[in-house]
Amino acid sequence: MAIHEECGVFGIYTAPGCEEELAASSCYYGLFALQHRGQESCGIAINNDGEITCLKDMGTVGEVFNSDNLSRLKGSIAIGHVRYSTTGASTKANAQPLVTQYVKGTISLAHNGNLTNCIRLREELENEGAIFQTTVDSEVIAYMIAKARSKSASIEDAVKEVMGKIEGGYALLVMSPRKLIAARDPYGLKPLAMGRLGDSIVFASESCAISAVGAQFVRDIKPGEIVVVDDSGVTSIETPSHKCAKCIFEYIYFARPDSTLDGISVYESRIRAGRLLARQHPVEADIVIGVPESGLDAAIGYSRESGIPYAKGFVKNSYVGRTFIKPSQQQRENSVKIKLGAIESEVKGKRIVMTDDSIVRGTTMANIVKMLRRAGATEVHVRISSPPFLNPCFYGTDVPSREKLIACQHSIDEICEIIGADSLGYLDVNSLDDMLDEPGHFYCDACFTGNYPNIDSGIDVLIQGGEKLEK
Repeated sequence: MAIHEECGVFGIYTAPGCEEELAASSCYYGLFALQHRGQESCGIAINNDGEITCLKDMGTVGEVFNSDNLSRLKGSIAIGHVRYSTTGASTKANAQPLVTQYVKGTISLAHNGNLTNCIRLREELENEGAIFQTTVDSEVIAYMIAKARSKSASIEDAVKEVMGKIEGGYALLVMSPRKLIAARDPYGLKPLAMGRLGDSIVFASESCAISAVGAQFVRDIKPGEIVVVDDSGVTSIETPSHKCAKCIFEYIYFARPDSTLDGISVYESRIRAGRLLARQHPVEADIVIGVPESGLDAAIGYSRESGIPYAKGFVKNSYVGRTFIKPSQQQRENSVKIKLGAIESEVKGKRIVMTDDSIVRGTTMANIVKMLRRAGATEVHVRISSPPFLNPCFYGTDVPSREKLIACQHSIDEICEIIGADSLGYLDVNSLDDMLDEPGHFYCDACFTGNYPNIDSGIDVLIQGGEKLEK
């Protein structure tokens, strides 16, 4: 455990005749469904006949929005964002959506991902006289779109031009006075889906948010695709793309189990991961339990494959946010203590298989194993539904640098001893195709293998320097 979350984006273009509250309310409920992707800040920008209003602040969706301020957000197009800070500090100034005034009017942008060539692009723009109000790479994208739009025939042409210059992983929603534009990076590193609510069009980071607003899932945005929605309908523009390299950790941890990403059920992939773990690392035990929430499905899979009964071993405090989202290690450690409680009557006197999605630094896992020991477990066998983390991520997932990754510093046997487990087994990196039930390696597993899908100018510098982008 201890991986930081990504961000989530949601957008809607309402059909003529819809109530003017539909855009804001749909965005609100869509962001609630994506709350697991970021809990530091959130915001909604809404377009009312060309005038864009934005409300954003630090905190969760329920903390930032209420009936009073939502009632003031009226319009026909809206985009929203929930954030965990990737590039840029955790401050209100860096909350999204971003609203930019420029010579052609106003645009608003919501962005999930990370640009690997952000530093170079920002320096070039600053040398040309650009003045930035935030420290996020999203503002670089907004500035470049505004700059390109001043010379191009349309906002979608400007987005297309910018996509040829930015590098890394991104899912973008761009709102102009008359259009809503969705764009996905050429490798499909970041998920982005489209749905339909009556005659209205919605976009979201995950299909669960489309379902949450009562819309029907239509399809995933293709890698390198730009989708434009305006009063003439929906238009698709394809830009140069590469072999799909969707983030494998979406399926292991990030996404909600009821989401389907690029045609693959997140829940079923986690069940398969548990089954694979049972085959690869069998052990005699009395019960199988999972660490809430993303470890639960793997536990079910392990139980089904091994025949060892599945049990509920923990109670989760629903009022504590995901441990991974906390911006400091000390906050993460404190959160674990109040987030989970072992069910003593279930674990006492038993040999336990406990599944979880990852081990990063090892501190959180050690605390959980101790918790089970104190509750009376006689044996604790830890099974991890991902391979060991060996490399940082440059695409918007806050995997630490190598010196902070426990698997880079210790063998599996040493990690087992450090966390206090009786045995430890990771998912074999060669079985990720089987986990997705999709042969062909259409995913990015660089955090496990070091095989980054786009060795471009930005990431090449980052890898050679042995550093990750400043978060």
